[in-house]
Amino acid sequence: MRTGRDAFHLAIPARDLDEAAHFYWRQLGCPVARRYEDRITLDFFGDQVVCHLAPETPVTEPRLYPRHFGITFRERADFDNLLRLVEIRKVPVFQAARLRFEGTVEEHTTLVLRDPTDNLLEFKHYRDPRMMY
Repeated sequence: MRTGRDAFHLAIPARDLDEAAHFYWRQLGCPVARRYEDRITLDFFGDQVVCHLAPETPVTEPRLYPRHFGITFRERADFDNLLRLVEIRKVPVFQAARLRFEGTVEEHTTLVLRDPTDNLLEFKHYRDPRMMY
């Protein structure tokens, strides 16, 4: 079973590693842990995201489904802090913060960002933390 010492790992394409490092580190505050010619490894809110150089990644109009990744915050304050960071740093927003499933047990606020390679990142907070999973 996963413990707090473990980290989830996700590898994604990046057309340009400098752009990826700027977006994830300078805009979202996710430190670059390691950098090589062909990839950067990031501390993505306590988990590991690796951006692999893929300059041939086609430029397409991104869609939230079927593929995106992100963080579900347990605390509303953490979600709100991210919203402020996005506003202050003018992070590219794919879908502005909005409320989904209002009035139900699954009610949550969601925000979707777009990285320089058109990977989509969804950040959420559920009113009822039992709905996180």
